[in-house]
Amino acid sequence: MRVHVVSDVHGSVAALARAGEGADALVCLGDFVLFLDYHDAGQGIFARLFGAGAASRLVALRTARRFDEARDWSRSLWAGLGDPQAVMEREIRAQYAELFGVLPNPTYLTYGNVDVPRLWPDYLGEGHHVLDGQTTVIGGRTWGFVGGGLRTPMRTPYEIADDEYAAKVAAVGAVDVLACHIPPDIPELLYDVEARRFERGSSAVLDAIRDTSPGLVLFGHVHQPLQRRIRIGRTECVNVGHFRGSGTPYALEY
Repeated sequence: MRVHVVSDVHGSVAALARAGEGADALVCLGDFVLFLDYHDAGQGIFARLFGAGAASRLVALRTARRFDEARDWSRSLWAGLGDPQAVMEREIRAQYAELFGVLPNPTYLTYGNVDVPRLWPDYLGEGHHVLDGQTTVIGGRTWGFVGGGLRTPMRTPYEIADDEYAAKVAAVGAVDVLACHIPPDIPELLYDVEARRFERGSSAVLDAIRDTSPGLVLFGHVHQPLQRRIRIGRTECVNVGHFRGSGTPYALEY
């Protein structure tokens, strides 16, 4: 069995169209939407609507952790669009139409923190399986999926409370492979060396690793982690990589 795993696609349609080549199944761990590109200010929804200069300013404010200032300033721009929510949904739907349109059969998906779960059913195709707090069998091994992120000052679309996230982890239970969008709560996996900040990880996932010892835990979210892999007992924890940056899926054979 060969499974390709991607996370943090962020609008990379052409690379996603190739991600399943040579694999029996594709697994996507979320973050399909590209709202703001920290490396190319001309890309993403924000730049499309307000220009590269505005996108650069928003990146600078967020990087400096001036989140309230960034939020207030960006709201002033959105207010000029008439119906900001309708505009944002139109832009997200346009990205989803392209991205879901290139997914192979079968693809197993869970949500990232910047995804909008309520829109996904409109774009799912044949053989697309969405799982969140649920399990499935892929090639004879049981996989558990936990999507979304935990609440942060960034206030991205699919951030949830710690207890709600922990309930999804508990619902998955003991599995061979635990596939999440965010990492377990281990500093080396959470620190982004380029952004120079810690992202949020899950203590519930870390507890599940210690309690149930899955063979493998896969995740994304942190684009340039201090460490990509850490072993906890018999469990190998692996960041599958920033797919928008690399264009290369993580390949798993068993």
